[in-house]
Amino acid sequence: MSISIKHPGLPRRYPIGIQNFEKLRSDGYLYVDKTKQMYQLIQMGNPYFLSRPRRFGKSLILSTLEAYFQGKKELFEGLFIETVEKDWKQYPVLHLDLNAEKYETYEDLEKILSRQLREWEELYETGGAGESYSGRFMTVIQKAYQKTGLRVVVLIDEYDKPLLRSFHDEKLQNSFRELLTGFYSVLKSADAWLQFIFITGVTKFAQMGIFSNLNQLMDISLDNRFCDLCGLTRKEIEDTFDPEIEALAVNNNMTHDEAITELTCMYDGYFFNEDQQEGIFNPFSILNALSTQKLRSYWFASGTPTFLAEMLQKTDYDLRELEGIEVSANSLIADRASANNPIPMIYQSGYLTIKSYDEEFRTYKLGFPNEEVKYGFLNFVTPFYTSISADNTAFYVGRFVSELRQGDVDAFLTRLRSFFADFPYELNDRTERHYQVVFYLIFKLMGQFAEAEVRSARGRADAVVKTKDAIFVFEFKLNGTVQEALEQINNKGYLIPYEADGRKLVKIGVNFNSEERNIGEWKIEAQ
Repeated sequence: MSISIKHPGLPRRYPIGIQNFEKLRSDGYLYVDKTKQMYQLIQMGNPYFLSRPRRFGKSLILSTLEAYFQGKKELFEGLFIETVEKDWKQYPVLHLDLNAEKYETYEDLEKILSRQLREWEELYETGGAGESYSGRFMTVIQKAYQKTGLRVVVLIDEYDKPLLRSFHDEKLQNSFRELLTGFYSVLKSADAWLQFIFITGVTKFAQMGIFSNLNQLMDISLDNRFCDLCGLTRKEIEDTFDPEIEALAVNNNMTHDEAITELTCMYDGYFFNEDQQEGIFNPFSILNALSTQKLRSYWFASGTPTFLAEMLQKTDYDLRELEGIEVSANSLIADRASANNPIPMIYQSGYLTIKSYDEEFRTYKLGFPNEEVKYGFLNFVTPFYTSISADNTAFYVGRFVSELRQGDVDAFLTRLRSFFADFPYELNDRTERHYQVVFYLIFKLMGQFAEAEVRSARGRADAVVKTKDAIFVFEFKLNGTVQEALEQINNKGYLIPYEADGRKLVKIGVNFNSEERNIGEWKIEAQ
């Protein structure tokens, strides 16, 4: 169910960056009704944890729950919850938002906890009782219950933000972990005075009291009943934003169906459990695209995964394994976020999603959810593995594609050779696998502009690039000869899948010299 703007005659307003439910409803922003799923959670009555990527609507969900528990019935006019709720009570709500601070020091976390506790202590007249942060938190909960006669609602937004910010500093992270463990553990001891608990974050951290002590916390991150609690379904988008979709089609010389297809390729594809029937769209990117009428990388550009790239480097992770990697189901559920195991965090951060599930072995296959994330992520990590700066990645890739479109393979390989030769000194001790990853990145990034693929199974060429007029089949031989590379293309039948295509077929055999860590000779044969 979707609700349109409340103020006739005014332009349609898009809730981009609007995280306050009262402001969204009062000021007439477009809103997709999520209160049916929320009401189900409320009726079940468990303490909940929800992991979702940043800018996926977690903060708005908490704000909506806050308005509901504060009894603000007028804000829910026309929404599902208005049709089922008859007894609107005004519960005491403790809403802690940890999203705003940078958390560069231990004092940063202390300040935000102190500031929030002081507000609650003044509201419920506790007198600041309690020697520690956890003690003061417990006193606030008790006094709020005693003063109102109703159990307390606790909403914690981005509980893990301090830990995510301190991944580079183990000592600082441990101090954050110790403080937050004590603070969050209060929620178990205060159970008798609590009505509802909802906690959000990006990932789950081992040895946190919020999980090890609050063992009744129900993790709904992979629960099919609530897979669309955050994000947007295709039906919700078409029902609410059909005029914007039509305008997008007209402004970009597409049909309505083509516009939907482009939006799907760019922003759809998030799966949060094995039973989910359709993908979830990234709400931040969809709203921006429909507002600006341009298909851009809005979500990725809004925050870069520096700490994830650093984790991949630190663990010497083979980037080629990201697409199609298989992980145990437990690794996505258990509270084990670790710098030594980056995949669960990359998934929970939204850069990978569930592609399939093996019931027998209980393993998930993961992959990039859509083109925005795939190319945004690969572009971002390229400078961590190569000498290309972030600003020059698109230029280099564009030149590679242009040279192949012109049929100038010599220029392509010469540029590739110069690219490897330009590696800074500190990169020159990289392993052979590192250079294979670099090849992978180059050809994958070319896929933004041309149909390009790199080898993913035996019996296929190292790389294939398709342009309008030709298909280029590459085979790289480590310390071999170009003739051996060409013979492998012939003997293994790498051209057979393309013989009926009609385009010119071009074989390229390349020698890669491990001592020089660069491309040596090459030979080109057209067919």
